[in-house]
Parts: sequence; C-alpha cells; structure tokens
Amino acid sequence: MKKIIGVLLALFVCLSLVGCEKNKKQEETKTTKQTETQATTQEETKSPKSDSMALKLEGTKLIDATGNPVQLKGISTHGIAWFPDYLNQDCINNLKDLFGINVFRIAMYTDEYNGYCSGGDKENLKQMVKNGVEYATNADMYVIVDWHILNDNNPLIHKEEAKEFFSQMTSEFGDRDNILYEICNEPNNGTGWGDVKAYANEIIPIIRANDPDAIIIVGTPTWCQDVDQAAADPITGYDNIMYSLHFYAATHKDDLRNKMTNAINAGLPIFVSEFGICDASGNGAIDEESANAWVSLIDANNVSYVCWNLSNKQESSALINSDCSKTSGFTIDDLSAEGKWLHATLTK
Repeated sequence: MKKIIGVLLALFVCLSLVGCEKNKKQEETKTTKQTETQATTQEETKSPKSDSMALKLEGTKLIDATGNPVQLKGISTHGIAWFPDYLNQDCINNLKDLFGINVFRIAMYTDEYNGYCSGGDKENLKQMVKNGVEYATNADMYVIVDWHILNDNNPLIHKEEAKEFFSQMTSEFGDRDNILYEICNEPNNGTGWGDVKAYANEIIPIIRANDPDAIIIVGTPTWCQDVDQAAADPITGYDNIMYSLHFYAATHKDDLRNKMTNAINAGLPIFVSEFGICDASGNGAIDEESANAWVSLIDANNVSYVCWNLSNKQESSALINSDCSKTSGFTIDDLSAEGKWLHATLTK
C-alpha cells in the first residue's frame, strides 16, 4: 500500500512540474508576443518619415534613397486663411485617390488680408500648416510648406517673421523626410535676384540647423520666371537647393519654356511649385495646347510640378466647380475645366 501511495505521490509531483513548466512557457510566449506587439505599435506610431521617403538632388534631378529618379506631381491649396475647410484628412486622401498625386502644397499667405504678417492669427495659421503636414504624412505623401509672399514683393520685408516661422516648423518636423520648404513664393515688383539670394542665405541656415537635408525651394524674380538669374548666380554652400519656376499656360509660352530649358542645361535644379492652364491672373480662358506643351517639356526633364489651386473660387484656376460646396469626396463631375484637364493629365 505504501508503495502505491509513493508511486502516486511521485506521479503527482511530476505532473505538477510539467504543468508549471507548461505555464512558464505559456507566460514566456505571452510576454514575447506582448513585447512584439508593443514594438510594432511603437514602430507604427513613431515619426512616419523614414529613409524610404528621403529625397536629394543629383545634378538637376530629384532622386530617392535608392538613387531612383523621383517626379513629384501635386496640388496646391489656395490661401489657407481664406479656404481652410479643404485642410482635412478626407480631402487629402480623396485628392490622392482621384488624381494620383504624391505631393500637397500648403500656401500660407504672408501679407494679404489675414496674412501671417498682416493681421492674421499667427498661431492658428501655424496650426493649420501643421495639421496639413500631418494629413499629407498620414496619406504617405510629400508636403510643401509654402511661405507665400505676393503683395509684400520682396522676401526681405518680413525676413524676421520668416526666420521665426521656419525655425518653429523645422523644430517640430526636422526629423521628417517628406517635407519640402518653399521659402519665398513669387518675388516681384522689381525685386532682384540679389535680394532673394541675400534672404535665402539667412533662411537656409535656420532650416539646416534642424533639418540638415530637406529639399528647400527658393523663389526667383518676376513671379518666379527669371530662373536665368539664379542659374547665373546660384546659391552655394548648401545641398538640396532647388529654384521655383511658375507658369500660367495661356500667358507663358515658348519664351518661358526656353528659359526653363536653358536654366536646366546650365545645371539649375528647377521645381514648378505653382502653375495653371489659364492666364497669369488666375482667370480667363484656359489654353490646353500650351498646357500640354508645358507638361511634355516638364516630363522630358523629370521636373516636379504642382497645380494651383484647391478651391471653388469663381476663377479659371480653381480646381473645383464654384457651385460645389464639398470639402472632400470629390468626383470628376465636381471638377472645373482645369480640374478635369489635370485629372486627365495625371491619370493617363
């Protein structure tokens, strides 16, 4: 009897040890899975920018982290102070799906009504820019932060405000690889390249202090048409600097196309950060023949380009019909003539 009891006790101890070992392994497996899940979650929620979206210049061409050519094609907002409702996640996702774009430009006017430097709510405008950056990032798109001078003519006028703005933006987003900084939209009214270059040489170091390799786009005189002046005297001492050329197809034709070609041949990296297919006022008749000639030239040189503008303003350059009140969920029927042209061009 004692032997039987001894055997049963020994068996019970063995089974207990096996159970403990099994539970231990289950706990280890559970802990491992929890750790892996936490790591995955942390990976997903950390800064969404990675080397896979990093851009740099090789000669006049944009290339990605693996050395492949990149051409950005996208849409610009109108002034975000006037058309803020289009800055939403559903809209950005919709534009990407409908047009196939890969870059979104956020135009923040500096000196117009409610502009950043002319009575606008600076904190609210900065928050709108930050929100737009996040929406574009969530959609796996590039985004251009545009210091949109126009009425102020010369970027030196609000240089100190620009320094503060770009210091804050790059402090927050300096680790992102999908952000491009456009530091002065359309210098005009007699502003020469010397002033633009002097301004750029003060703003670029501020950006570089927080973001050493972001693509920086510098405007050129005469509403971004005089790229020849920049080609003759480019900014030196910094990498990844590009120069903007803007065109409106019904006004700007062979002369400006030739100017762009000559500048590229001279080694100037050009980015068409704004264009329309109407006249230079942003209104009037559209010229699809000239627009198609521009796109052929742009594509042949792998130049990136962004269409003006995301709004339902009653003008030819607005991409949305003026009677459309939607701020997302657009279909082709909601598009203006320019919007339909852009859709056909980008999706062919």
